[in-house]
Amino acid sequence: MEEVSTIGLDLAKRVFQVHGVDRTGAVVVRRSLRRGAVLGWFSKLAPCLVGLEACGSAHYWARELRQLGHEVRLIPPSYAKAYVRRNKNDAADAAAICEAVSRPSMRFVAIKTEEQQAAAGLHKVREMLVKQRTMLMNQLRGLMAEFGIVVAQGPGHIRELLLILEDRADQRVPELLKQGLRLTASSLQSVQEQEEAIDKQIVGWGRRNRTCRHLITIDGYGPILSSAMAAIVTTPEAFASGRDFSASLGLVPRQNSTGGKMVLGPISKRGNGYLRRLLVNGAMSVLSSKRAKQDPWLMKLMATKRRKVAAVALANKMARIGWAVMMRQEDFRPRQITA
Repeated sequence: MEEVSTIGLDLAKRVFQVHGVDRTGAVVVRRSLRRGAVLGWFSKLAPCLVGLEACGSAHYWARELRQLGHEVRLIPPSYAKAYVRRNKNDAADAAAICEAVSRPSMRFVAIKTEEQQAAAGLHKVREMLVKQRTMLMNQLRGLMAEFGIVVAQGPGHIRELLLILEDRADQRVPELLKQGLRLTASSLQSVQEQEEAIDKQIVGWGRRNRTCRHLITIDGYGPILSSAMAAIVTTPEAFASGRDFSASLGLVPRQNSTGGKMVLGPISKRGNGYLRRLLVNGAMSVLSSKRAKQDPWLMKLMATKRRKVAAVALANKMARIGWAVMMRQEDFRPRQITA
């Protein structure tokens, strides 16, 4: 075991696979470990380079192995997949990770602290609650539309449906179904209260976070987007420029170029879809504000492009500005717009 210099560790729920090589690349160890024996086995090992796929529990194991003195690097699963030979199994995955982590051109995922991971987890809980709220609203709309009750679009008009359910004199919906819809309305109210509680937690964490306080000074950055950016993008210095950062979020055209001919398609939609969606939502809010009628760049963009295309272009710009603010750790200074 003293000869091991690089290890590829394939994470799992119960049985982990280890693939270790020495400095010459020769295989030294190839074995499986039960979950409870992983830390004990690595504690007896001399400090070495350990590669892990960036999955759900990877940050926890990376922090634990770092405490044992090992150098840990997280690899995006799509990057490690290219090194899998022949059939896919745990041993082949561990060998692929071991090979990928030693490549000089490989890109790695930053290891989150417990606080950063907890803040990012809050956003995942909020995203789930938003989906549940949307599902309940759509169910109310659909079932009541079957009996000729239709209201305008938007969550603000759901209140009209709830009032109809509370009205005992309104008999358009049969009483048998009305009882079930009242349960759906009760669930909707509960989910909305939970979402409000999560929002308060996110805003409270953002007020205590220095990066979030800088990001919220950017046009289009609200407390949700600012806290999500601060929690998820932990190492902005990993990107050489703001262009690289916006490209990592999938806000640039997808290329399909060959033979010197450049072919650009729709945006690539790579990277973190949650951040990309929040950026586009923030851009849409800017386009609906007074600033859109004062900024020459936005006015020209709106005059030549469709609204959603303009929103994606503005989201790209917002991502680049956000990267610069995170790198400099200072408030955003907007350009003065002359009349």
